Amino acid sequence: MRSTKGIASGDPFFLSCTDFLTVISVFFTILTKKESILMKPCYMYPILTLSCLALCGGCATVEERPTALEASVSREAQLAAQQQQLLPAKPRFKRKIAIGRFSNETRYGRSLLRDDDNDPLGKQVSDILAGRLVESDRFLVFERPDINKLKVEGELTGQPLDLVGVDTMIFGSLTEFGNSTTGKKGFLSSTKKQTAEASVELRLVNTRTGHVFFTAKGSGSASVEAGEIAGYGSRAGYDASLNDKAIDAAVSDVLNVLIRKLEEREWRSSILAVEDGQIFISGGTRQGIKPGDVFAVMEKGKTVKSPQTGFNIELPATQVGKISIVSCFGNNEADEGSIAKLTEGTLAGIDLSRLFITEIKE
Repeated sequence: MRSTKGIASGDPFFLSCTDFLTVISVFFTILTKKESILMKPCYMYPILTLSCLALCGGCATVEERPTALEASVSREAQLAAQQQQLLPAKPRFKRKIAIGRFSNETRYGRSLLRDDDNDPLGKQVSDILAGRLVESDRFLVFERPDINKLKVEGELTGQPLDLVGVDTMIFGSLTEFGNSTTGKKGFLSSTKKQTAEASVELRLVNTRTGHVFFTAKGSGSASVEAGEIAGYGSRAGYDASLNDKAIDAAVSDVLNVLIRKLEEREWRSSILAVEDGQIFISGGTRQGIKPGDVFAVMEKGKTVKSPQTGFNIELPATQVGKISIVSCFGNNEADEGSIAKLTEGTLAGIDLSRLFITEIKE
């Protein structure tokens, strides 16, 4: 296995282990010839000494074992600090998203016995993307491809499935996929490099209008290299895991731009209820809300239809008050909320469904 990671390209003094041993083998081949002038004792002994020193110098060893150092704070304090770092630094609206159909548009893995719904590569892309979005802790991700299985399970348990609508659906396809094997041969040595490459395309669709408002493409590759010297070394067959790694790299390549686009929407929260002077709003610590935060209470503007585009446009909202967070409640992102008190303005006579909470703009 040969790796050049961390080595400056074009370094005249760099020799890999394969190159070094090849040079040594050629040198000793010449040295053992009877007619070689190097067989004379006055030349042979110094050369053998220098060769042994060079060979030994190519092996680096650790002179001292590293000693483990204990942190200055307790393990419990470290875990608490890590949990605090996972919480968002400022209020963050978790957009509700669902992942729809992902297809395989390449010739790889296609069969007449499989339809688009059962294509393994398409399902693999959607599963990897769903896992990445859930791990980011920035979205509420809902199931859609296997929704029928959830409905059947709900009927068996006597609990009907209560579906939640989403703001955006993600569709996509695997557009490029392939693998290749290349190699090099030298004197008494050879190498073989296996490479897999993949590309995926994603599109974001507004569930209210069906409008595709964003597309993105990601590409990735994975490779492994093996080598042998004078018949010794690894002779590996094709590594099938490279296919999975290439698809994973392609999804990771497009993930950041996808998250940035989904988070362009301003942070908003809704008013759940108003009771005894207390205002209950959606969202708590997992969305970055904490006691003492102050937010604006906004009333939605009138919605009108644009003759030019055909889309419904919401006119600018009007601020009707301010609230201050008193405490938060809930066990997870699905049931958390916050309790607030009104510090400015009034909500009398206003339909709560027309109000929303947002950050105060400076």
